[in-house]
Amino acid sequence: MVKGGEAEIMGTSIFTYLFIILLTGCSPAGCADDGGSASHGTAESAKKPVLLNNTADVKAFISGAEVAVIGFFQELESPGVSEFHLVAGLMPEVPFGLCTNPAVRSQYNATTSTLTLFRRADDDWRDLDIIDGKEVSAEKMIRFIRMNELRLVTEYNPVTAIGLLQSSVQFHLLLIADKKSPEHPEDMHRFREAAELFQGKILFVLVDSNVKGNERVVSFFKLKKSQLPALAIFHTPDEERDVLPLDEVSIELVQDFCNAFLQRKQKKEDEPDESEEKAPNEEL
Repeated sequence: MVKGGEAEIMGTSIFTYLFIILLTGCSPAGCADDGGSASHGTAESAKKPVLLNNTADVKAFISGAEVAVIGFFQELESPGVSEFHLVAGLMPEVPFGLCTNPAVRSQYNATTSTLTLFRRADDDWRDLDIIDGKEVSAEKMIRFIRMNELRLVTEYNPVTAIGLLQSSVQFHLLLIADKKSPEHPEDMHRFREAAELFQGKILFVLVDSNVKGNERVVSFFKLKKSQLPALAIFHTPDEERDVLPLDEVSIELVQDFCNAFLQRKQKKEDEPDESEEKAPNEEL
């Protein structure tokens, strides 16, 4: 699994550039502060992290959620623990665990106090080291979580783009659709079910066509508003892509579309390089 810190963007292709900045006027780092300035109030008392005592507890905790966050601390009084509790109260939709067992911390490479985010979508984790003796704010923890959380279906925005671009999964499937459409809730239910079938192979992404900046995504894939909703699949290393306008979203249609693209890519990889196919005849 990949150990990561605060996200760093290094993509230079046209599509990577679009994918990061085209949607809104704010930068990914700036938008990532969303929620960080929330009033602390009684959030800490609203929800407390689950105490995880051993490896079995940790594995069960991780497997029980799409995104799970664990604070690996040397002891319950370590610097950052109080802020970690606060963050857990501010983010009720994310399960938080707390572990101080040295053997378990070592197993997850938490040599210092570490906030670790586990995500099922690509079977990966991301780490934020908490240096003992230095102040670690709840805002910084929230920003790290928002920038790195991926779900079976991730709604695109400049913050979630960070996690998508850093994922080891190289196939992305976009559903470009109007979230205000009456059919949207049922379409999303089926899209999510399809995402379960390709977990760890394809990242499923929702792009709301109602967001003004997303018009550039639509035009990038050479689609028109009249052709939406539509699926757009692409392979990040070479940006090969395909699109499919939809009358409705069905699990079978999404599955067939994804399988056809994966098979086509696999066939190309299996084909011998033409330059190597025939060795030059050096006999005289």
